[in-house]
Amino acid sequence: MQQTMSYILATILVALATISGINMHNSAQVALAQEPLSSPACGQVVHGNVTLTANLDCTGDGLIVGGDSTTINLNGYSINGPGDNSSKVGISVPHSNNVIIQGSGSIRNYQAGILISGSQSTEINRITFEDNKIAVFMTGAIGTTVEQNFIDSNTIGIASHSTIGTQLHANMMTGNDLAGITLVNTDRSQIDANSIGGSRNGIFLDSQSTKNTILYNNVLKNDIDINNADGLPLNINGNELLKNNCFVSTPSGGCNPQ
Repeated sequence: MQQTMSYILATILVALATISGINMHNSAQVALAQEPLSSPACGQVVHGNVTLTANLDCTGDGLIVGGDSTTINLNGYSINGPGDNSSKVGISVPHSNNVIIQGSGSIRNYQAGILISGSQSTEINRITFEDNKIAVFMTGAIGTTVEQNFIDSNTIGIASHSTIGTQLHANMMTGNDLAGITLVNTDRSQIDANSIGGSRNGIFLDSQSTKNTILYNNVLKNDIDINNADGLPLNINGNELLKNNCFVSTPSGGCNPQ
């Protein structure tokens, strides 16, 4: 079982290293953002109210949020990247607060579909994520809400790394190879009313993720439906599992199959 934790941690750390360049350059890029854009282009820094009017087929990064209180509406269009083994990100939210990214629309073929780093109160809703290494990746974030998204055929659906107060609600997740949801060093977060299937791990929490609540999820047809640190007793890291419809948990006793 220890191999599961090591593999998930390695995947997340490799992703962090791969995409770290975008964060190193953002201070310069943000200075270039002057006026809100109604029809952005690939690689552009955006702020204010932004609405796509066409698909973006990008050879590099998609969009980079350059200020607080930005709203990006995909408006039914797609942001398509160069591949999940690239270092590129579909939408990056670096150190910007109260950002909303909403669909309908899709983000495909990126190392991270959306990357939230050092930001507070980001909302992501009604987006389709497919064929990314990590669909939604949060690191150093506070109070992110991810709800009502369709997340399919990524390596990891949602990865939360060193974050606090994440809310993951009513997402449909299928066929994400390594894990549907992973929490690494993540505290006081809630995972509820999600449907997760077809992964090696439906929901995975590492030993440093504490005081998280997982409730009312349908987590079925995964190799392990709910995995608390490869079998760590729940009282050790203070996570709570309540009324989840699943069959296989480690440690045992975390499922209430209907």
